[in-house]
Amino acid sequence: MSTAIDSNILIALWNEDDSLNTLARSALDTALGHGGLFIAAPVFAELLAVPSRTEAFLDSFCKETCISVDWSLNEAIWRAKGRAFQQYVARRRRQQDAAGPRRIPPIL
Repeated sequence: MSTAIDSNILIALWNEDDSLNTLARSALDTALGHGGLFIAAPVFAELLAVPSRTEAFLDSFCKETCISVDWSLNEAIWRAKGRAFQQYVARRRRQQDAAGPRRIPPIL
């Protein structure tokens, strides 16, 4: 079974001062034990916006960590992305302190 990785997981992994770093590392180790890891093309694009992350860095990171990039997306993936974003928006609405910028899923 392959596991899709969201950009937030990798951002937490890269930030050693983030309290979610250990959780991200553990989740990725567990997922890797069950099969391959991959990121979707829009996630790759989102990760380019992270400060000091270049295409060369991302290519090298993915190669070293055996994370593949799925450059093609079908209807089922976009529907799942829409449902996940819908759940995210509902959670944000329930939060009393929704600090930070509102995130919009990329449409490429």
